[in-house]
Amino acid sequence: MKAKKNPKVEVGRNSSIYFAIGLNVMLFLSWQALEYRTYDKDEITIDLVEMESEFEEEIPIVSINTPPPPPPPPPAVVSESVEIVDDEVEIEETVIESTETDQNEAIEERIIEVSDVQVEEVEEDVQVAFAIIEDVPVYPGCEGLSRQATKDCFQKMVQKHVANNFTYPQTALDLGIQGRVSVIFVIDKTGHITGIKSRGPDKLLQDEAERIIGKLPQMKPGKQRGKPVKVAYAVPIFFKYEDG
Repeated sequence: MKAKKNPKVEVGRNSSIYFAIGLNVMLFLSWQALEYRTYDKDEITIDLVEMESEFEEEIPIVSINTPPPPPPPPPAVVSESVEIVDDEVEIEETVIESTETDQNEAIEERIIEVSDVQVEEVEEDVQVAFAIIEDVPVYPGCEGLSRQATKDCFQKMVQKHVANNFTYPQTALDLGIQGRVSVIFVIDKTGHITGIKSRGPDKLLQDEAERIIGKLPQMKPGKQRGKPVKVAYAVPIFFKYEDG
């Protein structure tokens, strides 16, 4: 015969329930341990404060006699005098008439004859260079020569004039100023020398060069197509000194 176990005495019958209860209890204790907080305690010292009574000094009230401000000036009295003037100016109205025309109005036809036209001659102020002028200016003493001979004679006489009238400025000598001065001048329609311009290393030399050219004599003016015209001419003047 087999021995039978008493169901009331069997230990393993409710083991799963006991395990679940124990697991929940452990989880609760672990959660409480993690959530536990501690706080620092501040030590508060309570002392006694002794207050001393302060003496308050009474400040007397002093009244200052301040004179009152002066009264404002009385308002200015403005007398208004209105004079009524009759308007006797008559305004004249402006009548604007129409300027439109129609086909019924005929246009007067006017025939202009050739004799009625007046042609006004305008004198041209022409300036020609010396190198291309048809008839070069004639220097005094160069009359009656061919075109090329007159041109050569002109240049030779101008150089001779510069040499005869040349004077080295003393101030330029003292300062050691020297160099080439290019002078341009115009022989006008009457043969006079005009429009003298110079370019050089110093104003002293330029003034002397212009003075020399300004003393050129009156010439016979140059011609282009048979009419007197202005002729431009350029001449170089050298200022050079030798150290003695």
